[in-house]
Amino acid sequence: MFKVEDFQNYGKEHFEQCVASATSVQHGLQAIASAYGDYTKKSFEDTKSFVEKLSGVKSLDKAMEAQTDFARSAYETFVAESQKIAGLYNDLAKQAFKPVETIVSKFTPAAN
Repeated sequence: MFKVEDFQNYGKEHFEQCVASATSVQHGLQAIASAYGDYTKKSFEDTKSFVEKLSGVKSLDKAMEAQTDFARSAYETFVAESQKIAGLYNDLAKQAFKPVETIVSKFTPAAN
């Protein structure tokens, strides 16, 4: 038999799960935005340092060496930060779908 209290409890559970999910998504998005901001700041500072170093170079060989070092460093930083941000997106996706997993698991029959 269907009880009103069961329906209310069911709705309350889902509401609480949605609020928890929204909070975790918000924190995930903040972490991603912070990671992008940190990477942008570091990239700007590295570029500024490179330009200052390049302006003091007297020979073409030293300029090419400085440019090569900068390109290598910029690439390594880009790859590392991209992996970090991809991990944050992965965590965000897992947190966003956790309530769906909970709901589906309630309606999935148990394996024998």
